[in-house]
Amino acid sequence: MRVKAFLTAEWRYLAMLNYAVDPALLEPLVPNGTQLDQFAGNTYISLVGFRFLRTRVRGIRIPFHSDFDEVNLRFYVRPKRPGPVRRGVVFIREIVPRFAVAKVAQIAFHENYIALPMRHRIAEPVSEGGQVEAEYRWRHAEKWSALRVESAGRPALAADGGLEQFITEHYWGYAAQPGGGCLEYEVAHERWRLWSATAAQFAGDASALYGPQMAACLNREPHSAFLADGSPVTVYPGTPIS
Repeated sequence: MRVKAFLTAEWRYLAMLNYAVDPALLEPLVPNGTQLDQFAGNTYISLVGFRFLRTRVRGIRIPFHSDFDEVNLRFYVRPKRPGPVRRGVVFIREIVPRFAVAKVAQIAFHENYIALPMRHRIAEPVSEGGQVEAEYRWRHAEKWSALRVESAGRPALAADGGLEQFITEHYWGYAAQPGGGCLEYEVAHERWRLWSATAAQFAGDASALYGPQMAACLNREPHSAFLADGSPVTVYPGTPIS
């Protein structure tokens, strides 16, 4: 029998900027029991902004904490153990505007959350195939940073075997734990439809949040960018792995 969900929500308008990086940059961050996952010989990080909607924790809706923004910086891993491949993500930093949301994630998963002032702007298409835009902003050290993706056309499922499928179809999370352990947890959702980006940009000073080396990567043109429509998601409790 499947364990009861820890969290249910909807993730909507996921703006995703993807950068190919030197794997040596990420090796110190790889949790024990996992290894870097690559696509076509490249190692990627992704800066992702999205709307977190209708959130419930253990089935309970918490007033004033069910709808909010999140921006995260992540990379991709798989467990070292034999058996079916579980492709997953590791979060370098996750930003939300609510202190309580950040604290719950820190306690439950030991994820690297921080609470900061945030804003968003979603421009939905006025007609089928029209322009759609998502922008997420956050303030750190009295400075605003922003992630923006503009798209147009009709959204479609990612092509099988392509980079977009690799980026979006990771259904496991891996979080390093105090003392050197690793927590594995499932994130279940349907496949997302994607809009290809007509323009995409990160703007701001990322050094204070991510360090100068990671900031240098984010200040480049992204290797790829797109906007996903999103779906309901279910996050299950984690299990330690060796």
